[in-house]
Amino acid sequence: MTLWQLLKVGGFTMYILLACSVLSLTIIFERIMYYKKRSKVKRADFMAHIREALGKGNAKRALEICNNTDTPFSRVVHAGLNLYGHSEVVISNTMEREVTIETTKLERYTSIVGTIGSTAVYIGLFGTVLGIIRAFRDISTSGSGGINVVINGISEALVCTAVGLCVAVPAVIAYNYFVKRVDSFITDMELSVSELMDLLNIKQK
Repeated sequence: MTLWQLLKVGGFTMYILLACSVLSLTIIFERIMYYKKRSKVKRADFMAHIREALGKGNAKRALEICNNTDTPFSRVVHAGLNLYGHSEVVISNTMEREVTIETTKLERYTSIVGTIGSTAVYIGLFGTVLGIIRAFRDISTSGSGGINVVINGISEALVCTAVGLCVAVPAVIAYNYFVKRVDSFITDMELSVSELMDLLNIKQK
């Protein structure tokens, strides 16, 4: 079947599934590119440069390193270094707030993909049920037909379920991938907070 034939057979639920598919794929592509861009620098290498700069007493150089690194953990470290010289509690709280801000950015739109993944199958099933009802109604109205007519109507109705699965499966896989990536970013940020606090405490002593 062509796309137009699928839309015609599936009815209005096919348009809903098509819209969900476009939205889901757009978000998946955007999030993958977003995460990829912010994964170019390894946390261990970044913190090694920060440790070296602070070891030389050059906090300004450490801030420059943060500004030149586009990762969530670099912004967390930058927030802490901006308060260099303040109390440990103030610096720690500031970095924790930055972790929350960055986590929100990382999770942006991912819930939409998760919702599409969990509901697309039911939308497709709804379209299938409507198609079956329509097939039997047409048979009862015309007063003619047989098993071939029934099978043909049901096979056309099942197209909605098939399309719903095609939309849901990639969305579920992508959502699970996003959750794992966000958890990885959060771990890096928390480790950066802990390591920077140790470095600042050593400097103050």
